Amino acid sequence: MKVAILLFPGVTALDAIGPYEVLARVPGAEVTFVAAQAGPQETDTGRTSIMAETPMEQYQGARVLLVPGGPGSREAMEDEATIEWLRSISASTDWTTSVCTGSLVLAAAGLLEGRRATTHWLYLERLRELGCLPIKERVVTDGKFITAAGVSAGIDMALTLVAQATGPELAEAIQLGIEYDPQPPFNSGSPGSAPPETVELVTALAARSDRWLEERLSGN
Repeated sequence: MKVAILLFPGVTALDAIGPYEVLARVPGAEVTFVAAQAGPQETDTGRTSIMAETPMEQYQGARVLLVPGGPGSREAMEDEATIEWLRSISASTDWTTSVCTGSLVLAAAGLLEGRRATTHWLYLERLRELGCLPIKERVVTDGKFITAAGVSAGIDMALTLVAQATGPELAEAIQLGIEYDPQPPFNSGSPGSAPPETVELVTALAARSDRWLEERLSGN
């Protein structure tokens, strides 16, 4: 299983690292972090980085492609080199996957047109604008495309991928090995279960972050 995980400045760390912790445990897996340029890619918090080992232009032959999300996905959606690389790599993958707003990047490349897909709950309708059928589920499979909802759902997506690619036994063994047994202290992990005031707070904070990002991208 040759896996390419795309990185970019402003990526959400768990979007990439969560699936990595699953996929790297598949026997014989070769997981590579790639980016426009090799080197550390600063995450969305600005406090940590993930090292990209290989420039995109030098990487070929992925059987699994993973696109994480994060605020930096906005710029990735508009970067011609990134979009063309995704189209080229995905043409020969067994699986093309995403976490959170990574699905928006795949959609911007035209790879999810007419397909069922998911993303972070705040951006589901953006998928529709990009020609997809948004599905409010944690993991959505449509052909070779597997998309995950926000951030932590990337672990679920990776386990789903392993189960589909190799069988449930290995996926279950990896889940046990990483002790992925979620028992959150609060029942507020989705907009359907969270208190209304919590949903309003997160929506307001996201809107403020989006405005700041749009201003930065426009140079204002």
